[in-house]
Order: sequence, then structure tokens, then C-alpha cells
Amino acid sequence: QAQPLDRTEEQARKEGLTNGKVPPPDRRMPKIMCSLYTMSSSHASTIRAIRETWAGGCDGFLAFSTESDPRIPAISIPHDGPEEYNNMWQKIRSIWRFVGTHYIDEFDFFFIGGDDLFVLPQNLREYLWVLGDPEEDWFVGRRFKPRPGGEFNSGGAGYALSRSTLRKFLSQMEEERCKATQHTAMEDVMIARCLENMHGITYHDTRDDENRERFHPFAPGLHYVWHPPKEGQPADWYEQYNKEWGVLLGKDCCAPDSVSFHYIKKPAMVRHISSLLYQCGKKGNLRGQ
Repeated sequence: QAQPLDRTEEQARKEGLTNGKVPPPDRRMPKIMCSLYTMSSSHASTIRAIRETWAGGCDGFLAFSTESDPRIPAISIPHDGPEEYNNMWQKIRSIWRFVGTHYIDEFDFFFIGGDDLFVLPQNLREYLWVLGDPEEDWFVGRRFKPRPGGEFNSGGAGYALSRSTLRKFLSQMEEERCKATQHTAMEDVMIARCLENMHGITYHDTRDDENRERFHPFAPGLHYVWHPPKEGQPADWYEQYNKEWGVLLGKDCCAPDSVSFHYIKKPAMVRHISSLLYQCGKKGNLRGQ
């Protein structure tokens, strides 16, 4: 289910939230900034498709790329080490530093992910609206637990920090306990360890009341057909990472107010999903005829 990208607070309160919850009467609908990391080669393809579809539902949007382009808008910022996948942690550190320096007082929550995500911004906004105050410590996404004490939110599914959490991360991100100089692809693990070690902030269970997930590390179709390996088959990392709480199968894989899906790599698929969510039910279009 997808609400209009421009749904106002007044409309949301009157019509009801997708998640069925009721936000506190004295808490305004939060403002969300969405940040993506990408490459200049994707500006005219994937980023353009995202910009023309779901990105408009974010209150703020900025792509961090290898080249700046104000038309997107995209910006290139320096970071320590080479521009490569195995140095994602340094790139993410630079992105959070830039976002915190320039936007921390303009938005309530800050979402980050790669350019192969499809995000439903209004579902994210309404989930966070009910969840808590941005001046509280929130770190939300798709939790994984590969081993005891190794919990983190999947970078592939994207994750969000409240204003308070971002402020605390920035205050001590250069400390050695935050692995400030390490070069690694595991940026999601690194920020999770930093937040927990320095501030006691850990992941949050983001499932709905029926234990269906909201943040998804795969595309919709793969979640729908995924099954754990049969006896005698090789172990599956996805099953292991979710072993403590389990994975629901089939249509129960995904909450009606899902927030994000990963591995949406083709611009045509970005537009296709957007059309299914936001156009097919309108009067004069397909089912709404």
C-alpha cells in the first residue's frame, strides 16, 4: 500500500495511517531527508528514475556521487581513501558529516541507502511519526544478527537516524572506538558498532504487529518466493542472520506499509513499481477506469 507522495499531516490524521496507528496529537509529522550514494555513470539513468518517482516524497533529497550535478541534485565530497566498494565506510562517514553540518536542524530523521533502493517515503514518514520523537535516540532499518553481539541494520535495505542519534554520532565519529580510520565495505556494521559502543544506541525491531518486515534487503519478488534451504542443503546467510526472530514466508514476508526494497537496479523497474503503487488505482488509469 502506498499513500500519495504529497499527503499532508491533516490528510493523514483524517484518513488514517497506513500502519493503522494513531500519532500523538501534539507531535507533528516528521520531515525526512533521503540521501543516496551513487556514481556519476548512474546520473542519467537510475538517479533520474528515482528523482522522477519516489524521491519527490522525501522532504529533502541529495545524491552523493563521484561528480557534482546541481540538476539532480548530486554532490561530490572528499573522503579518505579510494572510491571503491571496499572503502564504503569512509564514504558514508563523509556523507553523514556533510548532512549533519548542513541539514541537522532542517529535518527530523535522516535516511540513507544506495542507488538500487526503492523507497516509499510516506510509509517511512508515518512509521517514524508514530515511533517516537526525533530528539530521542532512534536507529531503524532491517536488523540482522549474524552472531551474538554482532547486530546491525542492513545497509542494503537502507536505515534511518533520528536527529538526536545523528548528532551523537557526529560528536564522536572520529574516536578510535568508532573505527574512524578503517577502510572496509561494511559501513552498516561499523556505524552500528559505533552507536552501540559510544552511546548505547542499538537496532530497533521494525516489524509490524503481525511480525511482517518493513525494510527489505531484496526485491519484492525474491522476498515473496524465498524459502529456507531444505535439510542437507548448504546454509543460507539470510536465514542465519534472522534466526533469532525468523522469516515469514510468501505474502507474509512484507508489511503493507513496507518502507524499502533493495536490488531495484534497472530504471525501468523503478518506474514500473512506481506506476503500480501510485498510478494504477487512480481514476482513468487501469483499475481505476
